[in-house]
Amino acid sequence: MSASAVHSLWTTAATAAEPISKIDAPKIEYGQLAPTLIVVGAAIVGVLVEAFVPRKSRYYVQLFVSVVGLAAAFAAVVALAADGYGTTKARIAAMGAVAVDGPALFLQGTILLTALVGLFTFAERRLDPAAHGKPVDSFAAQAASVPGSDSEKAAVRAGFTTTEVFPLLLFAVTGMLLFPAANDLLTLFVALEVFSLPLYLLCALARRKRLMSQEAAVKYFLLGAFASAFTLFGIALLYGYAGSMSYATIAQVVEGTVTDVTPALANTMGNDALLLIGAALIVMGLLFKVGAVPFHMWTPDVYQGAPTPVTGFMAAATKVAAFGALLRILYVVLPGLRWDWRPVMWGVAIVTMLGGAIVAITQTDIKRLLAYSSIAHAGFILAGVIATTPDGVSSVLFYLGAYSFVTLGAFAVVTLVRDAGGEATHLSKWAGLGRRSPLVAAVFAVFLLAFAGIPLTSGFAGKFAVFKAAAEGGAVPLVVVGVISSAIAAFFYIRVIVLMFFSEPRPEGPTVAVPSPLTITAITVGVAVTLVLGVAPQYFLDLAGQAGVFVR
Repeated sequence: MSASAVHSLWTTAATAAEPISKIDAPKIEYGQLAPTLIVVGAAIVGVLVEAFVPRKSRYYVQLFVSVVGLAAAFAAVVALAADGYGTTKARIAAMGAVAVDGPALFLQGTILLTALVGLFTFAERRLDPAAHGKPVDSFAAQAASVPGSDSEKAAVRAGFTTTEVFPLLLFAVTGMLLFPAANDLLTLFVALEVFSLPLYLLCALARRKRLMSQEAAVKYFLLGAFASAFTLFGIALLYGYAGSMSYATIAQVVEGTVTDVTPALANTMGNDALLLIGAALIVMGLLFKVGAVPFHMWTPDVYQGAPTPVTGFMAAATKVAAFGALLRILYVVLPGLRWDWRPVMWGVAIVTMLGGAIVAITQTDIKRLLAYSSIAHAGFILAGVIATTPDGVSSVLFYLGAYSFVTLGAFAVVTLVRDAGGEATHLSKWAGLGRRSPLVAAVFAVFLLAFAGIPLTSGFAGKFAVFKAAAEGGAVPLVVVGVISSAIAAFFYIRVIVLMFFSEPRPEGPTVAVPSPLTITAITVGVAVTLVLGVAPQYFLDLAGQAGVFVR
């Protein structure tokens, strides 16, 4: 065919077609996205503070910006919930990218409160003795200097502090707010990276034991990059299967209720291998973030090596965000695959509960012990996820809220017990702590009893809700395993309490530092939430029940 003939074909095709319309500008509901936007705004202000505010004032300015940003974002969540966005007005915002519904708002509120309490432990500067007349916090004097080098010694002498931790915390919170609310796979992945990268950095910034801290960060980064790669590959396969990134469209294709089937879509829809492998890879990435067995290898090393305030924040907030995203994937995108994913989740939940509880018994370091305890708790929460009922969702929401404050409080107490080398995390050092400092030991005992699920603590109310939902959802054998795991776990929690109160204190044992009002506030909030949710949980269970409906 001659060139002129081809050219005339093109021109006739162009004239026959409709005139090209304008590209529509994206429609963004700023009010409904306010919590996330406020936090990312505060984070950007924090970066500017690092650039323009003199070094000696940065700490106070950063603390002020962070507290105001998190408090304002929480107020925005409450306002949205009060306006009915959690129930009757639940909708998909930002051109289908973000869901504004009950679970999203409930989890965002929990993450913001957790971050606010965690922020107080970040800002603590009274636990270590002052260095060269300057107050000292938990973070390296100068993050870029090699441990033990002259530049590090010079930074310590000059009294430098790494105030960049505040904007990093805010960027991590931004990703966490978006993660459980994401309504398409691309948003999910972007949110995952936005909250993971700041956490990799924060893990490397410990002032004491810097090499161990940097090792923890590298392990977390490498394994996290693997998990992200799995997630991304799963997203690609699901996109290939359904021809869309949107949760609702994928769900319709999975259930076979999609209306306009193009020939290309008809070809891939029949290919269940794409669907099953893609879904498995995405869920694998989320289980890594949750710390479920067999994707838990990073947890003990990272929890032990990271600065303790970072460990507390990470243990509490990351679990909330990751479980929120997992619930949305399983309940909104893959309800049509329930018979495929439930048996797998049964297996994961059982090995996670038993694995976390049994290995924790052998631990001699308090931070590693809490890490394995968090793995066991991931298993308990998975029991609620498996229920696949509205009660399952609300019980998981309640458990996450209760667990996050207990965890923050427990790690805040760990920062107080110190010897010449910094925090005394070896269990032998905690012997006789109840005689040396009865109040600190009693507070820690309250948190341990909550972890063990003893009645009148939030841990009991959370476990009861999750196990009840699982039993009603037909997972009675899982509940039996859960109760056995709880009994095993109770052994090592009670063992620490016995060690603190019934052992002789060692003469060269650690001291308990007197913290500033910041850490006292964090611990007080932890104890208060633990006891209130344990003694009178009904209001909060009802709140989680109202918030337990996903928008489709």
